[in-house]
Amino acid sequence: MRKPRIGLALGSGSSRGWAHIGAIRALEERGVKPDFVCGTSIGALVGAIYASGQLEALERWVTGLAWSQVVRLMDLTWKGGLIRGQRLFNLFRSTFEDREIDQLDMRFGCVATELSSGREIWIQHGSLLDAARASIAMPGLFTPVVRDGTVLVDGGLVNPVPVSMCRAFGAEIVIAVDLSWGKLGPYRNMGRDLPKRASEQPKIPSIFEVFNTALDITEQRVARSRLAGEPADVLITPLLADFGTMEYHRGVEAIAEGRAAVERMLPLIEQVVR
Repeated sequence: MRKPRIGLALGSGSSRGWAHIGAIRALEERGVKPDFVCGTSIGALVGAIYASGQLEALERWVTGLAWSQVVRLMDLTWKGGLIRGQRLFNLFRSTFEDREIDQLDMRFGCVATELSSGREIWIQHGSLLDAARASIAMPGLFTPVVRDGTVLVDGGLVNPVPVSMCRAFGAEIVIAVDLSWGKLGPYRNMGRDLPKRASEQPKIPSIFEVFNTALDITEQRVARSRLAGEPADVLITPLLADFGTMEYHRGVEAIAEGRAAVERMLPLIEQVVR
């Protein structure tokens, strides 16, 4: 009996994205290996490295990352975003092998957004790391990318969890990792944003916090809408409510929660993937 083709949809979520590593590890340890990998934003970056067979190297790099290194990778600019991203991706190119997407053993694709129209762009060809860089261009943070004469920004604006792309690739079962759970509402920062007494006023957040929370709201609402119309067969939801946008140095915690999220869904995974 032929096994069903499995697609893995890795969602956007900034520093929470290292949870994808733990989720992939936990799935593979249970014999679940996808035929297709599709990613958005940080999910595109992790998915690209995974599809090229370099996940172990990424995990070593992530778990050794310190906050001081994160700061040094920020090449600040005021043109199109706060961070140019060239320093970061130069490091990736020196650390990981950049390959052509068409040459990968595992089919890979990622989502970006056309800035001028808001159109969803599926990147399925060309340089692996260039594709991930376009998908991860968070508005206001990373500068946009020009690709084939089009200005592209983060795919999380239009398709935060790319289940639809996995289906289009031919996946009969889609396992999706949604990082937006717990980012908003009463669980955000484990209640630390709430006043301790009725008479105490909430603290006015910084402009950076306002901007990132606004993006979180948009991303979460779009994710809920897209997943309602294009549901995954298994939805894995790491809970990383207290993770800040740029806290990439907390990889050990994120990876552990990615594993835990798969553990919580094991009964369904075992039933669906046979």
